[in-house]
Amino acid sequence: MRIRRAGAAVVTAVLCAALGACAGSGRPAAAPTAPPKPTATASPAPLVTGPYVALGDSYTAGPGIPEPTGTPTGCARSSQSYPALLAARLRLAPSAFRDVSCSGAQVAELTRRQVTADGVNPAQLSALTPATRLVTLGIGGNDIGFADLVGRCVTAGLLRKTPCREQLTAGGEDSVEARITAAGEHLAGVLAEIHRRAPRARLLVVGYPDILPADGASCAASLAISAGDVAYLRTKEQHLNAMLRQRSRAAGAGFVDTWTPSLGHDACAPAATRWIEPLLPTAPAGSMHPNARGEAGMAAAVLAILGERSS
Repeated sequence: MRIRRAGAAVVTAVLCAALGACAGSGRPAAAPTAPPKPTATASPAPLVTGPYVALGDSYTAGPGIPEPTGTPTGCARSSQSYPALLAARLRLAPSAFRDVSCSGAQVAELTRRQVTADGVNPAQLSALTPATRLVTLGIGGNDIGFADLVGRCVTAGLLRKTPCREQLTAGGEDSVEARITAAGEHLAGVLAEIHRRAPRARLLVVGYPDILPADGASCAASLAISAGDVAYLRTKEQHLNAMLRQRSRAAGAGFVDTWTPSLGHDACAPAATRWIEPLLPTAPAGSMHPNARGEAGMAAAVLAILGERSS
């Protein structure tokens, strides 16, 4: 993210007008005054140099994006995932970076081992130590069953059945909202445990990028999901991100908004610009998951929070 800087000439002109101290002004320089006291937000937080531990699910791991890395292979981590890109940008030594994210992980897998199709991933929090200085966490999508929700809506669309949003809100209760609330309650305990295990680490909760467009009709045909269901799923993802933001702030952690920079790069955007692959990917990535461009965009969002300006 580039930060625009005021030109030197503009700065000089402002100082001249304020202090009357420039050559040729015809006025003596004003007596120097004490500089204002810095506030708590005057300076950005120092850039973390590691050790860095990445926790999370498939949106963190980057399944299908070349090249696969790490063990167990069932976690489907990519060497181009946002944690890997972040570690490279921070110039961390291999010994100062651990990515223990795993596709399919829920909040519970942070504190218990996860059995995958090819190997067992230890409880993710076991990678934390008092020496850890940076932790990123991307989690929650599997707790609300987002992939299953998409599949359910696709089935409803193909069979021309009742829209899935009506099925999921039958009886006057939104079952997805209940799952988001439950995931938030579990997450609160995990965030406290992360602080306990890595008390000196900067903790950043990473939100989810925009997966579906605001105009559901624009890609309802390609996704085989009704426009109304596209809007419903998009709203639920927004609510999930809102929960992650609220829980991270309550725990004294930072929150990384990947939604805003990803707007217009959803699964229905042109192949050359999208961050999220559609149901039938055209680039190496998982279905309805970030491609390499998406992982790079997420890495840039984390770097912006850390105070690093991406090039």
